[in-house]
Amino acid sequence: MSRYIVGDIQGCATELKLLLQQVGFDPSFDQLWCVGDLVGRGPDSLACLQFLRDLGNSAKVVLGNHDLNLMAILAGVRAAHPSDKLDAIVALPQLEQQQWLAWLVQQPLMLTSNDGLVMSHAGIYPWWSLAEAQDYADETSAALQQAWQQQQLGEWLASMYGNEPNRWHPDLSGADRHRFIINALTRMRYCRVTPSYDYGELELTCKTAPQQQRHPSDLVPWYELTEVTDNCLVFGHWAALMGQTQRDDVIGLDTGCVWGNQLTLLRWPTGEIVSLPCQSDC
Repeated sequence: MSRYIVGDIQGCATELKLLLQQVGFDPSFDQLWCVGDLVGRGPDSLACLQFLRDLGNSAKVVLGNHDLNLMAILAGVRAAHPSDKLDAIVALPQLEQQQWLAWLVQQPLMLTSNDGLVMSHAGIYPWWSLAEAQDYADETSAALQQAWQQQQLGEWLASMYGNEPNRWHPDLSGADRHRFIINALTRMRYCRVTPSYDYGELELTCKTAPQQQRHPSDLVPWYELTEVTDNCLVFGHWAALMGQTQRDDVIGLDTGCVWGNQLTLLRWPTGEIVSLPCQSDC
């Protein structure tokens, strides 16, 4: 069995299928792990969802910020922006929309395998251990699923939006706690280190890559603040990085296919990287 981890798909269904054909992916034996942002901005988000759902247990997915945005749209608490290119999903009958919501709600925010692979959409808040991060992710996923079961999903998702609090504290509770956890796992790029505090701040607006040197000097990429471990952490979300973290144990897989660049797969545990140039007009 091979395990393949794919970067942000964002509706690029054609590239995903071609890339899996290129590596000989066989769902009878292999697994596909997705770092999130299955939908949004690309030409065929609905086809991506259908393809991944049809893979059943052969596909493992974590939620990204664009997936959460789709959930909020389907729950009626956000309006779809034209650039999201979600018209085909939004136009579905109400019953089918609810079926997609039910599927998305079941997807976790973080996954850890027993052979050292760790996956979340944006990364791991550097002041959490991997065990803490997984516990917090599971806690928030359980709250999301409970909101769905209690028919309070719209209210719960509406409370998810905002940039505050931007610093973690274990005593955070309620919506503030879940908002921070979601922001750390699905939106984080840079952190601001403040020596007088035990925990650093999330900075959620700067998107440029460190090498572009167009970001405030007091910001540090989150992965430069994490300790080296025996695990391999894979993430997406930051297309401007083009996968360049300068670390072997932290691997970025968002290589901007939706922006005309390429879709990238990591074969685990060999570490082989396979990419396919964008084939679509996104």
